[in-house]
Amino acid sequence: MRTKVIIKGCCTWLLLVIGLIGSSLSAANSNTRAQIPHLELFFSQIMSVDEFRNYKNVKELNRVSAWIKGQMQRFGIPCQFQVYVVNSLSYRNVICHLNAQAKTKMVMGTHYDVFSDRYGADNNASGVAGLLETARLLALQKSKLKHEIEFAFYTLEEPPFFKTEHMGSYIHAKSLKKKKQKLKGVVILDSIGYFDENLVQTYPVGLKWIYPDHGNFIAAIGHLASTGMTGDYCTAMQSLNRLECQRFISPTFAQDMNFSGYLNYAKFNYSTMLITDTAHYRNPYYNTELDTLDKLDLKKMTYVIDGLVEMALQP
Repeated sequence: MRTKVIIKGCCTWLLLVIGLIGSSLSAANSNTRAQIPHLELFFSQIMSVDEFRNYKNVKELNRVSAWIKGQMQRFGIPCQFQVYVVNSLSYRNVICHLNAQAKTKMVMGTHYDVFSDRYGADNNASGVAGLLETARLLALQKSKLKHEIEFAFYTLEEPPFFKTEHMGSYIHAKSLKKKKQKLKGVVILDSIGYFDENLVQTYPVGLKWIYPDHGNFIAAIGHLASTGMTGDYCTAMQSLNRLECQRFISPTFAQDMNFSGYLNYAKFNYSTMLITDTAHYRNPYYNTELDTLDKLDLKKMTYVIDGLVEMALQP
């Protein structure tokens, strides 16, 4: 099945690459809104190979991380690998800096590894594609940025390393704390592509009476210290008026939504927000073999990205 998917998409992606390289992906592109063709290209590079990008396939993880680094550098954003060793094997985060001379810093992160032998479209190629497109748009508008943006692409966020100190997000958060870095905040993108207008949304106990039954919104989840960030993001989304945004500020819910490594930053007292479609609380294909690109709504993904760009450009 995997080979069939790759062959079927090969010619399509080749034509897409030819049409995009040198124009759509260059800094000369004056369009400041997220574009579906860019997302399609990013997905094709993250997912269209014979090896799954899990912890067992270090070669594949290295391929994806090298491609991410190269793509970010094409946007004019310098990057380096943050290498660390687990069980005698080397793994690496990709860390990139935009507007490094600014006095304040915001971190935006996402993970590029996948659970088990899965395609991982929503979890979490969607987060990677979303962060890449966010970086492209912010690089185009660098003159408007008031903060440095540190982009972090993590590895080893999935089992068996989930909830351990080997998670890429933990390694990165710890390194920031060691350097005594002060941050305006941390934004994590994890599963941002699945939407459903039907009444499919579920929640941890006690929340279904407060929030929508439909699955047609993006969630901004944070702890008490990140109340301002979640408010800023949803305000940005409301100003664009294209997709509903729901804020979740609850210690209990934050713990229940622990499928992401965003809580690793909270451990080091950083204000942190998770942007997500709520993953398994909505998406029936989450962490299954059916988590494929055709299940995602790329148009609504562009709305999520535009909201993040809008928020990042604020003073």
